[in-house]
Amino acid sequence: MTTTESASENAVRPDPPIVLVVMGVSGSGKSTVAGMLAGRLGWDLEEGDDLHPAENVAKMAAGEPLTDEDRWPWLDRIAAWIHLHTASGTPGIITCSALRRVYRDRLSGPGVAFVHLDGTREAIAARLNSRLDHFMPSSLLGSQFATLEPLEDDENGVIVELGRRPKDEVKEIMRRLRLEALPAPEYNEDGLLAD
Repeated sequence: MTTTESASENAVRPDPPIVLVVMGVSGSGKSTVAGMLAGRLGWDLEEGDDLHPAENVAKMAAGEPLTDEDRWPWLDRIAAWIHLHTASGTPGIITCSALRRVYRDRLSGPGVAFVHLDGTREAIAARLNSRLDHFMPSSLLGSQFATLEPLEDDENGVIVELGRRPKDEVKEIMRRLRLEALPAPEYNEDGLLAD
């Protein structure tokens, strides 16, 4: 049940997910939004790019797009992380481009929801060009958009339009998926965390 900010906004949603897969093309802000969500929720966080085999990283760094054959071992590692969390009931957030439906099918299951960070090619290219220390060159953005298959109505997830501050995108995700932030910490008179 994919929703954008539309009439389907008020559709009956399943129970809050155990695992969120923050997805989108490179440069869409997956790591930033996932990190902020994990901090607000107190959930485990995994950077999906860290699960790529070394061969994939080298290929992308050389400006070569990955093939499906390159992606399957990586997607299997991500699926294993997701399964570990859903099976144990441990909430978690993982980033993954998840560009095609067949990839998302490999990752989906009970308790899993996708958060698609969606924006224009121009806006994402500008963000991608300002990034430092990432193996994915901006020259591969075109191939990512060519591969992207948007979430379909029968997939559990939401589409979040980019263009605002990341904290506002995080608030929207939490509201739409009915996720509760951790309570603010309480401090004692010495400025230390209260018991």
